[in-house]
Amino acid sequence: MTSNGIVVQYAGKTVNLDPKRGMESGISFVSHAHLDHLHNQRGNGVLIASKQTTEIAKLRGYSIGNYVEEYENFSMIDAGHILGAKGLLFDDVFYTGDISIRDRGFMKGAMVPKCKTLITECTFGMPEYVFPTIDEIVKRVNEIISELYGKGKPVILLGYELGKAQILSYLFSHWQPYYHDSVKKVNDLYRQFGVNLSESMGHTEAESLGLLEKKPWLMIAPNMSGRNAFVKHMKSQYDAITIGFSGWAQSSRFSFARGHDYSIPLSDHCDYNELIDLVKRCNPEKVYTVHGFVDEFAADLSKMGYDAQPLRENSLDDFV
Repeated sequence: MTSNGIVVQYAGKTVNLDPKRGMESGISFVSHAHLDHLHNQRGNGVLIASKQTTEIAKLRGYSIGNYVEEYENFSMIDAGHILGAKGLLFDDVFYTGDISIRDRGFMKGAMVPKCKTLITECTFGMPEYVFPTIDEIVKRVNEIISELYGKGKPVILLGYELGKAQILSYLFSHWQPYYHDSVKKVNDLYRQFGVNLSESMGHTEAESLGLLEKKPWLMIAPNMSGRNAFVKHMKSQYDAITIGFSGWAQSSRFSFARGHDYSIPLSDHCDYNELIDLVKRCNPEKVYTVHGFVDEFAADLSKMGYDAQPLRENSLDDFV
């Protein structure tokens, strides 16, 4: 680990895994298009990324023009996190990026490879983070919406505008939701890549036409707290009820911190049990944990007999 992310020396070349800023040289890998993984391209280095990631990055104001999807002995593996998200396999080393092995609507879970060295995220690498099944989540949310519709209440489903909002748009399309304008832009791009998301009106247009006065209705919006101006407006003007979606909702602290009326544990990452399953499928000789509960998850893996440790500066030197 360095201040610019994970750096590996491989076959005489520097490989930068999800660097925090653009690199002048070497090989860089951008796993997906969430903002904490994006940077503007610079220099003459090789940049490995999926086409979907580069197009979503462009929508979000980042320039990733000169990229490749295939390069020498590097193979991208579908990570099941968001559209275009990939892991990277090279020389029996597998870097997960952000990953989910769970099917969620149109998103299929990652099919992880066997490897000797696994570098895995562990965002939810604590036993308390075990999520309900997708069927259980859909059933629960449909029950909440039905009950609120019976009272004439509009409902806003809140999830990250890239990734979770599209899953919500798919899972609850039968309610014919409006989209927050920012979600609509991403949904439109997903459709260009063949994802079957319903077309719908953005919230600004719907409000200007007076359609939000005709309650109840459902809306898909980005993840915001109850203190956000948009949420406050929707509550004061239309008496809307909010349902927030996050893996952190598995913690009793989430609902209070975000100020949602309801909180549902839904994530685009593996939960704890799925992380354990991922490691078993990869069957590695060495595991490095990154991003999240790195110490706790590495300790649990060690108790299970794996050679596991958090990724620290220079800790990769012994195998590259």
